[in-house]
Amino acid sequence: QVQLQASGGGLVQAGDSLRLSCAASGRTDSTYRIGWFRQAPGKEREFVAAITNSGSSTFYGDSAKGRFTISTDNAKNTVYLQMNSLKPEDTAVYYCAAHKNPFHTQVAEMYLYWGQGTLVTVSS
Repeated sequence: QVQLQASGGGLVQAGDSLRLSCAASGRTDSTYRIGWFRQAPGKEREFVAAITNSGSSTFYGDSAKGRFTISTDNAKNTVYLQMNSLKPEDTAVYYCAAHKNPFHTQVAEMYLYWGQGTLVTVSS
């Protein structure tokens, strides 16, 4: 079992930055990959970004390219999502999730473990 705890959400203004954290605990190992998803009210869950446990490989969804950066701190078992130039359309609940497939994926159903989500609200 892997437990994920997402944090760092809040209310910001358009153009601001925010860093989300995803702390992993339990039976984590080097084969896990962590992804971030988001879900806005009335919309489907959307893939944001993913990273290998080592941090050597990253993968971004279209909405994140150029503005968001995913990174990892292995010593803290924590994955970060740095979000810059935030827009009102970035408003959503952000979730982190983990899977053990040997490839990146943006398919939510392939992720085994999910955190509880953290709300990001971007005002215009």
